[in-house]
Amino acid sequence: MLQKIGQLVGVGIVAGVLVAALALPAVGGIGITARNVATGFLNMPSELETPPPPERSVIYDRDGQVIAEIYDQNREVVEIDKMAPVMRKAIIAMEDSAFYEHGGIDIAGTFRAAIRTVSGDVEGGSSITQQYVKNVLVESADSQAEQEEARETTLGRKIRELRYAVALEQRMSKEEILEGYLNIAYFGDGAYGAESAAQHFFGVSADELNLPQAATLAGTVRYPYLYNPRLNPEDAKNRRDVVLNRMAQTGAITKSEAEEAKATDLGLDVSSPSNGCMPSDKPFFCDYVVQQIESDKRYGETETERARWLRTAGLQIHTTLDSDMQQAAQDAVDEWVPRKNKSRKVAAEVLVEPGTGKIRGMAQSRNYGPDESNLGETSINFAVDAKDGGSTGFQSGSTFKPFTLAAALAHGKQFGTSYSTGNTTTITGQRNCNGGRLAPWTVSNAGDTEGGSTNNMVSGTKGSVNTYFASLQADVGLCKVINMAENLGMHRADGTGFDNDRTQANNSFTLGSEEVSPLNLATAYSVFASRGMHCEPQALDKIVDEHAGKTIDIKPECERVIDKDVADGVSHLLQQTFDGGTTDGLEIGRPAAAKTGTTDNSASAWFAGYTPNLVGTVFVGDPRGPQNHPLRNVTIGGQHYSYVYGATIPGPIWQQTMQKATEELSADDFPSPPAKYGSTSGPPQDDGDDEQNADEAANTADGVPDVLGMGPDEAVGALEAAGFEANLSSTQVRSDQPANTVGAVNPEPGTGLPEGATVNVFLSNGGGQGGGDGDGDGAFGDWDGPGLGLADQGRGRGD
Repeated sequence: MLQKIGQLVGVGIVAGVLVAALALPAVGGIGITARNVATGFLNMPSELETPPPPERSVIYDRDGQVIAEIYDQNREVVEIDKMAPVMRKAIIAMEDSAFYEHGGIDIAGTFRAAIRTVSGDVEGGSSITQQYVKNVLVESADSQAEQEEARETTLGRKIRELRYAVALEQRMSKEEILEGYLNIAYFGDGAYGAESAAQHFFGVSADELNLPQAATLAGTVRYPYLYNPRLNPEDAKNRRDVVLNRMAQTGAITKSEAEEAKATDLGLDVSSPSNGCMPSDKPFFCDYVVQQIESDKRYGETETERARWLRTAGLQIHTTLDSDMQQAAQDAVDEWVPRKNKSRKVAAEVLVEPGTGKIRGMAQSRNYGPDESNLGETSINFAVDAKDGGSTGFQSGSTFKPFTLAAALAHGKQFGTSYSTGNTTTITGQRNCNGGRLAPWTVSNAGDTEGGSTNNMVSGTKGSVNTYFASLQADVGLCKVINMAENLGMHRADGTGFDNDRTQANNSFTLGSEEVSPLNLATAYSVFASRGMHCEPQALDKIVDEHAGKTIDIKPECERVIDKDVADGVSHLLQQTFDGGTTDGLEIGRPAAAKTGTTDNSASAWFAGYTPNLVGTVFVGDPRGPQNHPLRNVTIGGQHYSYVYGATIPGPIWQQTMQKATEELSADDFPSPPAKYGSTSGPPQDDGDDEQNADEAANTADGVPDVLGMGPDEAVGALEAAGFEANLSSTQVRSDQPANTVGAVNPEPGTGLPEGATVNVFLSNGGGQGGGDGDGDGAFGDWDGPGLGLADQGRGRGD
């Protein structure tokens, strides 16, 4: 009996609500109850904010071509006149046939729903306006609790929806409400709104939907999973036919039109999900753009706010990417280092516009994906720093030498600054940036380095002569060279300082012993190309937020960091490398300046070069760890390489890319070399009785002895007996040799070196050689301490 009374009271409440909504006079006892409830109902909050529903954001290249779509909900909001009339008729017939007749509440349907509600079953009976209200409340919820409240199955929720619906009908037209509903409704399979649903299920826009398609979509909104046309086509077809019958009953279509439509198949043309960077053909640049937005406080106080803004605000994100240049870079890295090469090497390339910092290309020879165990797949962007979704970087070899040139020119040195060093020299007296003295450093050239025993800036740069740059760095001052690199924007890819907060500067800085990213290196080289202007790397041009009514223009952030003369001087020196130097044969048909880089034992290889209007940097190495998986005895793209140097693979990638990428750019000349730096000629060489020949004569007849497998004491004794100094490293390496015996030496056995040169000895950890991938990877890696002799070997030219 009490339960029956409760049910009647519940119905009375709804009756009161309906009376209030319809503004009918109260009569009798029931009328008094209804009037009292109606008064309370009308005093409820009624102002419902109807913000735009969450909408997908789109990332574009500089020409307006779509790079990717980013969203929490796959929705594209369109105006009502961009939806086919038959779509509007289908949804009204199925969900609220009296839509144009009521004031927000379907009386009969609400009474039916009230009876079900007081029986514990809240469903059905809602008008389109009420459904729109519910969706708005769910979508605008700022917390899980608010979402649960908007979905709760209680009479209180139903009454709140009714009150909002009545108020909404007073301030919005029927067409506005219907437009809002068709844009916010969920149609299943991740498609929100009629436009996205039409595109997803049928490959057409909402204004192109035909009768069977519109009926199919209208049939999904009540139970999107059950009637999902892709997952449950038979149920979806039956539901579609119910919609068609209902449309005929309401007079929206004729019976013959309904029968004709029911005779057709679903005709699906389902598109794959396009959300995020993975489906993009430019995934790593896309990922970088996402990282930039989510990390920049200009776009929100917290990362959570920024991420939500990106995925719900329907942004138009215009980037700096040039798709033609991007394609040129992608084609080149894929050709020279195929994505699924069994050696597991990777190539990454960045193109940057000097003077603006705008990134024009960002490619790497990997598929974008989360499973690193899949050959050729990674989610790490090896072109950028760790904080931007990249790695902790790779040693860049002789691509650092231009920073020493810039420091020297900035501190009054001239092109003719020369040193007689021979093939080996020992640097003493270097100090870190706190004034602490560093240990003596012995550095050697590669056996085939070009240039005589005496070199100046021109010949030293052309031949990438290690001993020359070690001497130049010592002359200028290690800390000044580090300061210059940092002034040009260089930093370690892991975010730490070059000299560990100025206390542990590295002797071999000029030979590229620091781990950096290709983007960072390209940004620094852009300073030379732009005649002294440093610009922060820029991936975004503007972001249009139509819902907020604003456009965010992103301007280049540039400042002068070196004099024009210094930049022009470095550019002049780096142009010489194409004239019989380390980049000879890699010309691109227009003025260019470049530098190769190969780290010790070919752990990784680089090429950095530029024209006055485009900079490109290329890295090739092994993400598993270049030191344990160097570029030695590897087969890449069907080609076997004993050693990979900066000019072996990175150089051709750069050349192929730049020839294509600069086709639409003007072939500008570099400025003339500043006269204040003196002669641009190399130093005169003597007739053969010079120190170089004496050093070559001092080379041991049999080269470095084979001490592999020996104990450490025996190996050191054998090396010293052969006329070399032995440096026993504390670093153990993978090797086939027994543990704690010599697993590797650097340089290799048989290498011809001057008497007294240092040979680095590495003991085996007994773990076996290589990575088990059959690529012939060697065992030992970079050596940055005393005796660094092969930090820069070129394609027969010392790099």
